[in-house]
Amino acid sequence: MVPNASVKDAKRLLRAEIRSRRRTRSVGDREAAATGLTEQLIALVSERGPSLVACYLSGSDEPNTRPFLSWAAANGVEVLVPVSRINGQLDWVFSSGGPEQPGLFGISEMVGEAVAPSVFRSVDLLLIPAAAVDRSGMRMGWGRGYFDRALASLEEQPPVFALVYDDELLDEVPSEPHDRPVDGVVTPGRTYQF
Repeated sequence: MVPNASVKDAKRLLRAEIRSRRRTRSVGDREAAATGLTEQLIALVSERGPSLVACYLSGSDEPNTRPFLSWAAANGVEVLVPVSRINGQLDWVFSSGGPEQPGLFGISEMVGEAVAPSVFRSVDLLLIPAAAVDRSGMRMGWGRGYFDRALASLEEQPPVFALVYDDELLDEVPSEPHDRPVDGVVTPGRTYQF
């Protein structure tokens, strides 16, 4: 077993490598990835037919979720997006396509009134960010634990898919006991279900 400090170091190094790769992606690569990811997400939602989806607002270096959110709004798919709280928990608001504002850590968040926790617990499909995912479904997030805590709060967990670039689906990612696996991963090129 790898000592905990070694796992933390391995995560830190892998996150730094992924951040560096994401920052150097060309505009053309990002646009092509956004198109591919949107097509994959539309296919996933069309196949599963969820009543309520939860999806994050992507940051500038992340696979772009906004085209999917626009499609969802135009096609009557209700979507919740997260709002970070200082206590490490997430609130959720309906994605209205309306104004955004910087939230904690400078992450863009949708302006809106938080829904009751019971609304989040009724989500049928959860689309979450990740730094990387391995082929067993283990997700490595960005280290703040917001989505791990959100998943742990659900008595009945809906299918959870992490969204990453194609080269961020790895053979193995470092993990700790609190890390939670996902049911699938969506990349611009493909959707994998574990």
